[in-house]
Amino acid sequence: MKIKKGDKVQVIAGAYKGTVAEVLQVFPKKDKVLVAGVNVVKKHMKPTQANPDGGIIEKEMPIHVSNVMAYDEKAKAASRIGYKTETDKKGNQTKVRVLKKSGTVLK
Repeated sequence: MKIKKGDKVQVIAGAYKGTVAEVLQVFPKKDKVLVAGVNVVKKHMKPTQANPDGGIIEKEMPIHVSNVMAYDEKAKAASRIGYKTETDKKGNQTKVRVLKKSGTVLK
């Protein structure tokens, strides 16, 4: 899975299409990601010691990773992710993620 926690992504399909937000959590075994403010559902909570009032809360639910793309701030558009090796001053090679549209290296 090329999308990581903390990445800025754009939703490319579904009811939240076009939304740009940050990935909060990644579920690689299920191929899903949790994106801030996307796929918000209402959940009825029973009163507990932690939440004595109970009631209806809103929370984000995971969406499939195929419905999001990395967002390129430079190009102001969604972009695919590729990999490239970089060599540091000591001659060590590291594999880095690169946005295909602008060539920007992701952290």
